[in-house]
Amino acid sequence: MGPLEEKSLNFAVRIVKLSKFLNNQKQYVLAQQIIKSGTSIGANIYESFQAETKPDFIHKLGIAQKECSETLFWLKLLEKSNLISKKGYDSLDSDCQEIMRLLVASIKTSKKNLGKAP
Repeated sequence: MGPLEEKSLNFAVRIVKLSKFLNNQKQYVLAQQIIKSGTSIGANIYESFQAETKPDFIHKLGIAQKECSETLFWLKLLEKSNLISKKGYDSLDSDCQEIMRLLVASIKTSKKNLGKAP
């Protein structure tokens, strides 16, 4: 398992735990939103490795990048609404930003290599 897959899986586990916490706080809608976007990152990364073509691979990583961006929004909203601590926010935000950087780099590299023969 590469760093992107490992980090996205570990992040998804943290998001599941956060969602459980939010459900216990009766924040059902927010719990549903964060679990959808936060776990979709890893799901799309894993799916990208089964892509049929290089453009399909890039597309799946692009979806993961968008889900990562959405997750950053939900995390910020939770922190600003005092539903998660600043420390908890900072840790999750840092992990999500790291995944985003890895996704951006992977997409750039893949696009650069798109025209090259195998």
